[in-house]
Amino acid sequence: MPWVDKERCIGCAICVQQCPADAISLRDGKAEIDMEKCIRCGKCHEGCPQDAVRHDSERIPQRVEENLKELRDIMNNFRALNEKRAFIERIKRHYLMEKKVAEKTLAEIENIKDNTD
Repeated sequence: MPWVDKERCIGCAICVQQCPADAISLRDGKAEIDMEKCIRCGKCHEGCPQDAVRHDSERIPQRVEENLKELRDIMNNFRALNEKRAFIERIKRHYLMEKKVAEKTLAEIENIKDNTD
């Protein structure tokens, strides 16, 4: 999913004009993407002269750190070592389930792609 690097964005509004879903607007002179409206067409990536519209894959390290911060914050609620370890096991199961959902979704996307004329 796209996101806007606010430091690169100069507020030219080219992405706003090119967005077929009207998912991009300017706020405080910078582009902002409404992810509820975004159809992931890529036109904002292609049209931005400042390369300010970025790809989600660039945010993987940041998202991992956010997940780990959340995990550490929640762990502060547990005092006993066995409670902390049990929590970590539950979180691992959660992320393994999310991974499985993503893998199955990707497989189904391939089926859709293969059956698209």
